[in-house]
Amino acid sequence: MSLRVLVIDEEQETLDFVVNKVLLPQGFHVHAAPSGIDGLRQALTDILDIIILSVDITKVTSVDLLEELRHFNGSLPVILLVPHKQSGMPLELLRLGIHDYVKKPIDPEELLNAIENALCVPTLQVQKRELFSRNVMQTNQRLQQRIQNLNALYNISKSITSLQEPNKILDRIVDAVIFILDGEECSIMLLDPQTGQSQDYVVKRRELDHKEVAARAKMANTSLVESVLSVPLQVGTTVVGIMSLTKLISGRFTSHDAQSLRMLADYAAIAIHNVQLMKQLKETQEKERKHLRGLFEKYVAPSVVQQLLNEPDKVKLGGIHQAITVLFADVRGFSTFSERTPPERLVKLLNHYMTVAADAVLAEEGTLDKFMGDAVMAFFNAPMPQSDHLLRALRAAWVLREQVKELHQRLPKRYHLHFGVGVGVGQALVGNIGTPQMMNFTAIGDAVNKVKRLQENAQGGQILIAHETFRLVEEQIGARYLGEVLLKGQRNPEPIYEVVWVGIKKVEPRNVEKINVMRKT
Repeated sequence: MSLRVLVIDEEQETLDFVVNKVLLPQGFHVHAAPSGIDGLRQALTDILDIIILSVDITKVTSVDLLEELRHFNGSLPVILLVPHKQSGMPLELLRLGIHDYVKKPIDPEELLNAIENALCVPTLQVQKRELFSRNVMQTNQRLQQRIQNLNALYNISKSITSLQEPNKILDRIVDAVIFILDGEECSIMLLDPQTGQSQDYVVKRRELDHKEVAARAKMANTSLVESVLSVPLQVGTTVVGIMSLTKLISGRFTSHDAQSLRMLADYAAIAIHNVQLMKQLKETQEKERKHLRGLFEKYVAPSVVQQLLNEPDKVKLGGIHQAITVLFADVRGFSTFSERTPPERLVKLLNHYMTVAADAVLAEEGTLDKFMGDAVMAFFNAPMPQSDHLLRALRAAWVLREQVKELHQRLPKRYHLHFGVGVGVGQALVGNIGTPQMMNFTAIGDAVNKVKRLQENAQGGQILIAHETFRLVEEQIGARYLGEVLLKGQRNPEPIYEVVWVGIKKVEPRNVEKINVMRKT
């Protein structure tokens, strides 16, 4: 009885070559599918022994097809045809239990070897049916034992591929080899694919009970000797290790022993490859964590950085509309001062003032957006939510004002400068603006522009807020009404307040997510 093979490939040239030049001359009964949809239909309706599947089919992808197939037939062997330029196999395909893969352009001998290995169990089942028909019961019993061994081998191999710890994988493999092939000893040596040097080595010897010890004593004068069979652990064309089996035999290893050992070696190689992929994934995740930490640790407080590392999806290109509190602070008279001050001294002095501003913002876990010459912009409630973000910003502004006074005690009077500060709450677009290669975590919108105009109207040492901001925190701060001011870019005058004190105790403000812009009447 010929074995039934389904070939699925949208490249007609490859499909014809595999069917007409490789499979039919070998006596296979072949089904051909020129698309993933046709292939899935035949895979679910026809009786098959093996599927040869191209990895780059469309519409129904190779992953989708395998997932659907495994739902109905979890043990049907599958061989993948992959592009020549592809190195290794995607993790999702390995997890779906492929038996082997062959690179395009197809080498007939390589494909037939892969089919032979994958069809070990189906081939034995075919042989079993033929032997039954000939009533060769003794041979059938041996064949049945071989099928049971291969089923046990397959089940153990599946458990191997699910492990993630290298040491456990190697231990499980050597135990399986000794158990399935009735070996005396099994060893695995892993190689560094770059240098070829030994990386790891595991060896186990069979533990004998008293009955086996007695049996060995009786066999002492027989011709049985310990023989060793070694096979490579190979992923694609790369040898990652060597597996060796030691067994008591009277002659050469059987083809069944060699085939079983090669099959288990293939599973072992896939399992080791899985671990390598997981290691690469963890290394990539760690690089992303370091990138996020480097991106934010100079702009936000350490506690916020840790929160971002725990939720990295919050840092991506794009933004969301949300309520934030914005703080603008600008050194008054700096342009005139800079005209009569040497550049070296000017930069050093500016750094003193910018450090005061940055420390005040970070102490309240705010986000430093940017430094603009002698000015700084910061905002609160992003990237991590802060229920009291308005009070945090006002405390930061107040501390900034007081710390400038302390700085003046350490500086000559001619270097005494003051910040004009604007603080306001409102809706803005917050997120990473720019390109994937160069992005800036910032906030934009009318609310941001309005706070900038407030700051421009503030004198040195003043903290200005608008009417809607004042109404949200009027019980937690002291403020002096300055009258209505027409801010640049606005049509109507704006009631403005100067903050004269800020409470130290952190009190929850009113709900700033629902801001009603109220005018003083």
